[in-house]
Amino acid sequence: MTRLLRCTLAATALLLAIVPAHAVDEDDLLPVDQAFVLSATAPSRERIEISWKIADGYYLYKHRIGAQPTDSSFKFNPLQLPAGKPKHDEFFGDVETYHGALTAVLTGASATGVDAITLKVKYQGCAEAGVCYPPQTRTLTVALPADANVASGDDGLSALGRSLAGGSAAPLLGTAPTGGTDALPLPPEQAFGVEAIAFDGNTVLLRFTPAPGYYLYRDKTRLKLDANDGSALAGISLDRPRWPKGVSHRDEHFGNVIVYFDQVEVPVPLRREHADAAEATLTVGFQGCQTDGICYPPMTRTLALSLPAGTVTPKPKPGEMPAGTVTEIAAADAGEADVANSPFVAGGSDALPTQAEDSRLAAALAGPNKLWALLLFFGGGLLLSFTPCVYPMIPILSGLIAGRGERIGAQRAFTLSFVYVLANALVFTVAGVVAGLVGANLQAAFQTPWVLVAFAGLFVALSLSMFGLYELQLPASWRARLGELSDHQRGGSWAGVATMGALSALIVGPCVAPPLAAAVLYISKTQDPVLGGAALFLLAMGMGAPLLAFGVAAGRGLPTSGPWMIAVQRVFGFVFIGLAIWMLSRILPASWVLALWGLLALAMATWLLSNSTNSAATTPRTRMAARFAAVVLGVIGAAQLVGALAGGRDPLQPLAGVLGAQPARELEFKLIKSSADLDREIDAARAAGKPLLFDFYADWCVACKEMEKYTFTEASVHAALAGFVLLKADVTANDAVDQALMQRFGIIGPPATLFFVDGAERRELRLIGFEKTDEFVARTQRAQD
Repeated sequence: MTRLLRCTLAATALLLAIVPAHAVDEDDLLPVDQAFVLSATAPSRERIEISWKIADGYYLYKHRIGAQPTDSSFKFNPLQLPAGKPKHDEFFGDVETYHGALTAVLTGASATGVDAITLKVKYQGCAEAGVCYPPQTRTLTVALPADANVASGDDGLSALGRSLAGGSAAPLLGTAPTGGTDALPLPPEQAFGVEAIAFDGNTVLLRFTPAPGYYLYRDKTRLKLDANDGSALAGISLDRPRWPKGVSHRDEHFGNVIVYFDQVEVPVPLRREHADAAEATLTVGFQGCQTDGICYPPMTRTLALSLPAGTVTPKPKPGEMPAGTVTEIAAADAGEADVANSPFVAGGSDALPTQAEDSRLAAALAGPNKLWALLLFFGGGLLLSFTPCVYPMIPILSGLIAGRGERIGAQRAFTLSFVYVLANALVFTVAGVVAGLVGANLQAAFQTPWVLVAFAGLFVALSLSMFGLYELQLPASWRARLGELSDHQRGGSWAGVATMGALSALIVGPCVAPPLAAAVLYISKTQDPVLGGAALFLLAMGMGAPLLAFGVAAGRGLPTSGPWMIAVQRVFGFVFIGLAIWMLSRILPASWVLALWGLLALAMATWLLSNSTNSAATTPRTRMAARFAAVVLGVIGAAQLVGALAGGRDPLQPLAGVLGAQPARELEFKLIKSSADLDREIDAARAAGKPLLFDFYADWCVACKEMEKYTFTEASVHAALAGFVLLKADVTANDAVDQALMQRFGIIGPPATLFFVDGAERRELRLIGFEKTDEFVARTQRAQD
């Protein structure tokens, strides 16, 4: 009993310690709509005033307030909010709050003929007693003053017809309830109306009409065209629907999506191989929800269409996206959460935006012409072979083949090179398939410090063997092990070359390019590792094809005998030390790396000078060239050492800081870590009416450093991004939080640059890999259109 009493008292004390001293009985709190009474009026057609009457003892957060029309009939400016009362909040840090009353102003221009505007208003507030309400969303319909120029419209779909003909038509406005939806959900047929007619022989006009208080997902819409008798509609197929601008919506299940709260009219062009009239059936699949209520399961409507005679559509050129029914489109869709930007669906107005390269390639891989798509991946690999991602493999392969100082012949050199490339391609393919199926990037996993140090140590061991160090009086066991390592990793061993090829795929070049991202995207969406793996394999073989030529040249181009053999060994010894420094540059401070490059240059200069002085077997011209190279390398090495001591970072400009030159101005990114950080910044940017750029970076990412050095430092890029919110996620650690953030967007690794407008990503603008200044500026300007 005594023990039981003690346990009871201890539990009671613990419970009292957990319960905060300022706990408030929920019965004492006002309902949210009484604590913050919301209303809106329009003094003019260009100004809407949104007001809150805040009860005593309650307050609203400034940074949690936002408002925007639910359709494009009101072109609005950023919401204007007065200054609030400063407050240090335990959850949000330093914020501004409002007490008593608040009026926010939304200015803009309303379309002719519109007599009401529907607003979506978001806000969040708390009680002074310490209890906060969850974020609130309300939909308000605000009557506008009369417009003398209102023109009457026609019934049915004639408004859309006038729009296509060059006229204008205002969409019908629904009236959403204020303060949420408590009524019983409507039957699906009443909640979502769907109509379709043939506007002409080459266009089908769709109209979706959500009931007041309901909304429709754009990315859940699917269309299929069939003949009335159930057979395929030969020669006529659907092209990309032309969706008008929707509303950015943060969905708890689907993330950032585009939705429509009001009636939306969608032209769907047709591709025709013949001009004859036809009777057809259009099957429309879609999904929607009740505002602050239930979400309906996917729905399907079947609509009869009488297609008049039309005009034959030109066939797509090689490489263009073929048309097809939406059954085919859904299978080819690059991303379920981005149907609006898939190859067959256009976001925005009548202008069809271009598509992100990774999505375009993924869709090509899923299209009917798979052989052509695979050839495109091989060609993409050939182009990638001339990028910095592949450059380090050239001295590795050449050193493995020629580092022994023997002429092994073209045939054996080709065989060894092919083994290296094949092993590299196989491991590259496996890594990509794993990334597509389970979302684990093996290349990123191998960029940990201990792996990089071990691989750099391997290069150092190889280099020391080429300098003859193993002939010194080291312990016999050391000499045996180092000699065995050298023999197995140089020219004569297939296993050694294959091992280095496999390791190179994982460690040397962890670069993410659009073709790689496309193949992984295809695998992740279709769960088809066979076709996706074939694309990855051909991509890797394309990247490795030029290496075959370098390997053959290294094996055949050496002289047959003489002191050149020793010189070749020494040269590749320095090359391997350079590769070790390059590997360590991913984890060491930049000034340390600069110092190491300086020491390597001075060591090479010393060796050249020694050879030119002591060697009697060389010609006078050779000795003169060696001395000149020694002087140049000595100057470079000294400059790099001085630059390192002065805090320099760039091996190509080691004295920039010493000579007083101004370093290139870098973009000022705000670093974030998690999805929660990103959501907070996206909400803040949307409330401020600013576009947002989000960059994924890692220290081991070669293309990331290219972007930072050659693109992000340009004045034109700074000017183009002047109005953007700039965010960066440093995923060097590749921990669970980093992986979750990348998986949220289907990104297998950096570099990746994403653009957000009105809280939603412009998927067609996503950049994977490096991009030059002019192209990047053009991409940035498109984000502001």
